[in-house]
Amino acid sequence: MFQKTFLTGPAGTGKTTVGTNHLKKLITQGISPYNILVLVPQRTLGKIYRDALQDTDIRHRVFGRVDIVTPDGLAAQILKLVWPQVARLAQFGKPNFPPTFLNIEAVQYYMNQAITPLLRQGYFDPNVVDVTITLPRLMSQMLDNLEKSALIGIPHTEVGNRLKDAISMDISSRVAFDHMQECINVFRQYCLRHNLLDFSLRIETFRNHVWHDPQLRRLVTGRYRHVIVDNLEELNPFIHSMLGEWLPETESALLIYDEDAGFRIFLGANWQTAEALKNHCNTIEKSGTFHVTSAECLHLGQELAFGLQNPIHPTPLPLGGGAGRRAPNSELDPRDAYTFEQTRFHPQMLDWTIEQIKHLIVHENISPNEIVVLAPFVSDALRFSFLNKMERLNLPARSHRPSRPLKEEPAAIAVLVLARLIYPHWKLLPEKFDVTRTLNLTIKGLDLVRARLLVDVLYRPWDEEGGPLYPYEIIQSEIRERIGYDIGQRFDQLRTWLLNAVAPVTAPLDYTFSRLFGELLSQPGFGFYRVQEAGIVVANLVDSIKNFRRVTAHVPILLPKHTTSGVEYQEVLPDIDYLNREYVRLIEQGIVAALYARSWETQPEESVLLAPAHTFLMGNHPVSYQFWLDAGSSGWWERIAQPITHPHVLSASWKEGQKWTDEDEVNNQIDRLTRLILGLTRRCKQKIFIANSEISEQGYEARGRLLLALQQMLRRLQRRESTRSIKARFDSQCKP
Repeated sequence: MFQKTFLTGPAGTGKTTVGTNHLKKLITQGISPYNILVLVPQRTLGKIYRDALQDTDIRHRVFGRVDIVTPDGLAAQILKLVWPQVARLAQFGKPNFPPTFLNIEAVQYYMNQAITPLLRQGYFDPNVVDVTITLPRLMSQMLDNLEKSALIGIPHTEVGNRLKDAISMDISSRVAFDHMQECINVFRQYCLRHNLLDFSLRIETFRNHVWHDPQLRRLVTGRYRHVIVDNLEELNPFIHSMLGEWLPETESALLIYDEDAGFRIFLGANWQTAEALKNHCNTIEKSGTFHVTSAECLHLGQELAFGLQNPIHPTPLPLGGGAGRRAPNSELDPRDAYTFEQTRFHPQMLDWTIEQIKHLIVHENISPNEIVVLAPFVSDALRFSFLNKMERLNLPARSHRPSRPLKEEPAAIAVLVLARLIYPHWKLLPEKFDVTRTLNLTIKGLDLVRARLLVDVLYRPWDEEGGPLYPYEIIQSEIRERIGYDIGQRFDQLRTWLLNAVAPVTAPLDYTFSRLFGELLSQPGFGFYRVQEAGIVVANLVDSIKNFRRVTAHVPILLPKHTTSGVEYQEVLPDIDYLNREYVRLIEQGIVAALYARSWETQPEESVLLAPAHTFLMGNHPVSYQFWLDAGSSGWWERIAQPITHPHVLSASWKEGQKWTDEDEVNNQIDRLTRLILGLTRRCKQKIFIANSEISEQGYEARGRLLLALQQMLRRLQRRESTRSIKARFDSQCKP
């Protein structure tokens, strides 16, 4: 008989393995893949389920496709089926035309178009409102507000008032919220007019016109009779309420809940509404045996978390024993789980970290894939310094920062600069510095000094007839000797390729970039030869352009038309050249990049990973050794400043009208740090190296809450040892 099971337990106790085994069991029992749904909060977390279906034992039994999707993917899939019907109900402007689903990059492009008239009118003028952030961050926070309103089920028109009631303390911030509200209202109308569905509009339309319609709801509940939901705590309140209504209609369900998690609160995750779903299941199972984590690391996490005194979700005092892997009859001491190093300056901390990594790889034969280096934030400076130092020592390393804009990736910058050289008629020719850096990156063996020399002589952006790049042969002989024959030959190869690429002006930019990488940059003698990270970046860039082109090619633009009576504007579909130019402009604004699965799933042969701590946690992959950098940084527990949004106020757990106080801020910071510590220690098999510099990367003295928690733990352990010592002496004296 099938059960509806709520499986709960900490990370590392084999819950996902139970989930994959349950999926295999359903298949072997003859359940049609058509009737099975696996829901995960992030596409990459579904990989383990997709891999499970490739097992030789059951692969021959899978006739059809098991849907392994995110809630957003499920909503989009259903909306495509019922579009004309729901489009009229949702008041879309063109119900007889197909919908256009936007990813985060396309959303920012259209939001920019929608709100530009308001910005020109003085909205968010720094002289009026105290909001001084870049346009991409401004748009990102406005999109957060739209998304959270959809997830908690409030009208998007009420977001500004809810934020004002909870956190606005002065006139400037109230005006900023009014500006934000007007901008998101205008953007929503723009989307409705053009059949554009961002994440928030997909969820709203699905909830209001599919899920709340008993007949249309059957498209979901009638088909998916067996449901598996992994990482339930990372999903949002709407999905939790939907599951609460759905479970009675399923034949079987397995809900997997990770205790002390809920790391994606900034994306709408709510562990409280997730935990409440146990009341809808007829079986509650507890998974408590740790399979990979060392008992010392578990004990370290419990000690640190207990010392933080989390007021939202208290952590119990750790017991003397441990459920994780440990040697028999060994004394359990959390100090055995970590090594701490304090340095004066930030570069010294990096040097110590890399020295420890070198020792692990060279002397202890540890796989680089079993080592991660974590920090609250991975700045460009930290990334550059770490990767360069590792490269000099021939130690393999890579970095992963999902929110990193494509314009900050060196490989992407180089390719975009070359695009502007290919199409000089765009009037977007790059500066000399950008061309110098691009030649340095793309021509192997060319240093910055000689690259600048080439640019000074051969780059002539003012010359519209022969430029912008001139052939190497016109350089004087003495300068040619300084640059070198091989370098000159590669420069001419690059120049010739760029000139020949101009011919098909109408070629999509993704096609041009694919050819550029495959035919030239990845070949011997050029900078991306056997550089896998550059290949991943260019592949992401190509995918980004494809997605952008597929979306924007079907949305009309307004172009001026000069007539005898003046200038009139008419709607026309954009051509390829227009889209190519618009994409380059968009990326150079620094928009937030979309999530590309290959960046999470593709790993170089073996390499040490540098990543933000939360990114590592959401990858859900345990390793043997962790390095925690900048232990004194406030970034371990403070949330990023977001002046026009708030993840806690815009959540299902927050009461409307309640004021957000300093006490609320501190309590949630402690809760965040507690969950972070427990999440990291439960994903460590062997040992943690904790490093701190007295002077931070920014030049300030660092004394954050994580460092304080370590100090408090050490004092607490010393007091316990003193108490045991005194008791032992007393007992020995009392013996006859």
